[in-house]
Amino acid sequence: MADVKSELLERELLAQPVRGLQYMLRRLSEVYDFLPEVVPNGKFDERTLESVMLFQRELHPPVTGVVDRGTWNAIHDQWQKAEQNISHPQTVRAFPAGGCEVEPGSSRDFMAVPQAMFMVLAHYFQGLSDAPVDGIHGPDTVQNVRWIQQAAGLQDTGVMNQQTWNILCRLYEVFIVQDMDTARPKYSGGWG
Repeated sequence: MADVKSELLERELLAQPVRGLQYMLRRLSEVYDFLPEVVPNGKFDERTLESVMLFQRELHPPVTGVVDRGTWNAIHDQWQKAEQNISHPQTVRAFPAGGCEVEPGSSRDFMAVPQAMFMVLAHYFQGLSDAPVDGIHGPDTVQNVRWIQQAAGLQDTGVMNQQTWNILCRLYEVFIVQDMDTARPKYSGGWG
């Protein structure tokens, strides 16, 4: 966990230890059914005590209900391992913002990303072709862009723009990224 976001979260865990403990326990409840879901409210309440004791019983005996350094480290270590499995992949901004438009015939390296998405989506939609992934907004890619624009009720220009990119991304999420409902976190960051 060497990225900036995780470093900031680590600092927050230490700055507000009870809330940090609750946050880690809440995330661990997504992995371990025996842990109740804890609300990170900053108060060491009965639900937090119960969660600590159940954690100790199952993963770090003895059961004391006290969060000493050993218990904190055990919870922290389990949380870090769990985050590798339950956190979402890092997102990437693949299409430039600020009104970027790619005219037919243009060559832009980032066009390889929508071309790859079209290639995969072509297996699901008649009318899309699995055009080469070469970064050139050539005839096959233009045809795919026009198909997306027509299907979405956008102006059929063949120009790849942010609006067309957003529709393409949504189609990719819905039809390619599997199990979207189970992949969404029950609790997504922050302290509550």
